[in-house]
Amino acid sequence: MKDYHKYIILLAALLVQLSTVASAETIATEKHRLGYETVVEGLSNPWSLAFLPGGGMLISERSGTLRIVNTLGKLETKPIEGLPDINQHGQGGLLDVVLHPKFKDNHWVYFSYAERDGKSYGTTVARGKLEGRRLQQVETIFRMARKTASRHHFGSRLVFDPQGYLYITLGDRGDREQAQDLNDHAGSVIRLNDDGSIPLQNPLFENGSGLPEIYSYGHRNIQGAALHPNNGKLWTHEHGPQGGDEINIPDPGANHGWPVITYGVNYVTGTKIGEGTTKAGMVQPIHYWVPSIAPSGMAFYTGDIFKNWKGNLFVGSLKFQQLVRLELDGEKVIHEERLLTGKLGRIRDIRQGPDGLIYLLTDSHDGKLIRLFPTP
Repeated sequence: MKDYHKYIILLAALLVQLSTVASAETIATEKHRLGYETVVEGLSNPWSLAFLPGGGMLISERSGTLRIVNTLGKLETKPIEGLPDINQHGQGGLLDVVLHPKFKDNHWVYFSYAERDGKSYGTTVARGKLEGRRLQQVETIFRMARKTASRHHFGSRLVFDPQGYLYITLGDRGDREQAQDLNDHAGSVIRLNDDGSIPLQNPLFENGSGLPEIYSYGHRNIQGAALHPNNGKLWTHEHGPQGGDEINIPDPGANHGWPVITYGVNYVTGTKIGEGTTKAGMVQPIHYWVPSIAPSGMAFYTGDIFKNWKGNLFVGSLKFQQLVRLELDGEKVIHEERLLTGKLGRIRDIRQGPDGLIYLLTDSHDGKLIRLFPTP
């Protein structure tokens, strides 16, 4: 039965390709000839995409609305109701959206957003049960401590691992020194249980050396996170300053160095930040970019449709408006290819669909959902 379902998915994807290849744009890449088409347009700075079981999708817009694409692939005019008050503030607003691993049974949808407290803002995570076109029983499961007035570096991606832990990635909120303060959530990866409680296995839970929600720290602004398909480990990427965007594999309690070490430099002046690029006790990235590509969105490809890309890591670039494909040997990047440069706009999110195709969100006032497929 499992093989039968797999065959149906492959057949459906092939029919999509055949029905669109005549009208879609195509380009040559190193390992596939690639077609792409617009699925949905008219989105307001879309940030994240989640696939619903049985078809349909949820798309978050930074302005604070959660949109739904129905099973016919049409964007519904009316957004999802029941969200809390969400304030778009600089780089903040409604950010990531993910489904609980057991969504079919419990209907929980998780989302991160910029929450206001007086004149201060911070990244907050909430969940609600999707019933029809409304979130019910909405509850906050995490609030960033401390909030600031800054308009920058909210993060934020949400990822569930195979054990059911929820990872929340946070930016340093534009105050770089906060990323080294274990009594401040800024610039860290947070690990929680699905109800917002703190796992006893968290590295700071027992020793009292910092906030027990913190899993790793010393990050600048993480806007990409995904699980490695083979070992289930969390991979992240983060914005550097002027240069020094990084890919990291956070370990429990690890200090990733920002702003003490970095491969970037200060904006405009180009002067040195911190103490250099390495320091004992601080973790090196497995890959970095100089100059910066301004990464956002991240996905491992595990499907069979793009057979020559299986196991590759994909990262969106806001700055260069491109899709970056990385070939891996274990935890080492051995080859990089840059795709679609300047053709789609700023790529904010990347997801592999249930059909094995690749879906992208473009970040603009007239943002789009784009579908990629191989062509003959």
